[in-house]
Amino acid sequence: MDEAQLLQDFGDRVRALRLDLGVSQEKLALDCGLDRTYISGIERGKRNVSLVNIHRLADALGVPASDLFQKGGGK
Repeated sequence: MDEAQLLQDFGDRVRALRLDLGVSQEKLALDCGLDRTYISGIERGKRNVSLVNIHRLADALGVPASDLFQKGGGK
């Protein structure tokens, strides 16, 4: 498993879903209770996100957590 690619794919998926919703990183961060710079790090593939934060992101994006692990665009 290529860890860097896994993180990048996850970040790309979060970004695609966020953009599909038309929300900023700041709005997503507020909805998740996370910092905007943390969201930025996720989307750039620089953060190894905890299970709790994966579920926070999924809830804020309105998708099941498993959807965050799919490759490709948004919903």
